[in-house]
Amino acid sequence: MLNYNHSFASFSVNDLKKAKSFYQQTLGLETKETPEGLDIKTSDNMSIFLYPKENHEPATFTVLNFKVNNIEEAVDKLTASGVSFNHYEGELQTDKKGIMRGNGPTIAWFTDPAGNILSVVEGN
Repeated sequence: MLNYNHSFASFSVNDLKKAKSFYQQTLGLETKETPEGLDIKTSDNMSIFLYPKENHEPATFTVLNFKVNNIEEAVDKLTASGVSFNHYEGELQTDKKGIMRGNGPTIAWFTDPAGNILSVVEGN
């Protein structure tokens, strides 16, 4: 078995200053600049590390999910903060707010300033 001290997720961004503003001010997460990038802590003590990459290309999949009790409330609050939700057709059909219902978890996707896909997912 692997012995480790701490685990964290990481992904790249093309502009640390914009990322810091988004994750700290828009999402309300604790951020700390380091020489290597941006260390983010969530309220449940998950660690996320964002690193600058000059030739950054956004992930084509969801890199970070936030579980929420009430997706309507979360989407409304984020929309009021300037977040735009992605809209999909077909199998991942979303409603006018950007929420997908009835085809798996109730979920809504949005992007950070670097184009990485994030989501809010309803559940306990």
